[in-house]
Amino acid sequence: MSAGHDLLQALGHEEVLVWHDRESGLRAVVAIHDTTLGPAAGGTRMRTYPSFDHALVDALRLSRAMTAKAALAEMPCGGGKAVILGDPARDKTDALLAAYGRRLHTLEGRFHSGCDLGLTTRDISFLSQYAANISDAAGGSALDTAGLAAAGVFAGIEAAAARLGLALAGLRVAVQGVGAVGAQLARLLAGCGARLTLADVDRARVDGLARELDAAVIDPAQVYDADVDVFSPNAAGGTLNADTVPRLRARAVVGAANEQLLDPADGDALHARGIVYAPDYVANAGGLLSLLFETGQCDEAGVRERVRAIGPRLGALWERAQAEGLPPHRLADRMVEERLTAARRQR
Repeated sequence: MSAGHDLLQALGHEEVLVWHDRESGLRAVVAIHDTTLGPAAGGTRMRTYPSFDHALVDALRLSRAMTAKAALAEMPCGGGKAVILGDPARDKTDALLAAYGRRLHTLEGRFHSGCDLGLTTRDISFLSQYAANISDAAGGSALDTAGLAAAGVFAGIEAAAARLGLALAGLRVAVQGVGAVGAQLARLLAGCGARLTLADVDRARVDGLARELDAAVIDPAQVYDADVDVFSPNAAGGTLNADTVPRLRARAVVGAANEQLLDPADGDALHARGIVYAPDYVANAGGLLSLLFETGQCDEAGVRERVRAIGPRLGALWERAQAEGLPPHRLADRMVEERLTAARRQR
């Protein structure tokens, strides 16, 4: 039995769709996890995978995280995720995107998507010609989706610093991944006087940002060993695991990456070491909150206020977790289930 099949049974998804279009080469998976709170929402990503099963697992895990993210952000939506299999640099064509857009259109009212890894704002604009249920707050606009995600993580780091009794000025932060979100987060932190150590597999990108912000650069393989106050993972998932958690010298972990814990036990290990952990689906909800603006449910000021609330929400979570003697990720998972259960009873 495959890992994807086992995970599908364990996570209880409502629907999983596999799309294949021979003419364009489209291969995609759409996972709709839970629609208790409203239609599923989640980004569309395109990347290469070692196998189809790896793509399925990615969609399943990320869609479940979107359900949790929406629940704790008090959003009127559920969790979903779409993945397109292929190398964006080589395989992404207008024909492939059009085929995906036509299929996505059939899910209007059940799944709303947006921009994720491997897609650009241009791609989303192109897709929106075929499907009304995909949108994005474009980069550089008043409400940049990546910028909102970064602002939410910044609010989380601010809350973590307060919990540690530290000021943002002089706070030592290691930022792992300086892509669309990580770079904007680094700029926000630098603007408040934080001392940054940056890591990214793209050396040219990280060197350029380091020069801009007068930051240090560390090899990506060594970032876990950095002597900092806060470790901020903003790249791939699964970076917090049995190998890396024991190496951390930071006192808090707050980042935008999805599925940071390779296993829930890794969150327990953080807790055992006394490291303050911000569950990723709480800290990185800023991007999802942009959907309120994109769909006309909230104005710009309202969205920004909701994003700023991520910091106090994490602070309250940490206080309750301490009072109940629970690791924050375990409490957050329980709170998600409590909200979903209450919503099901009201149906």
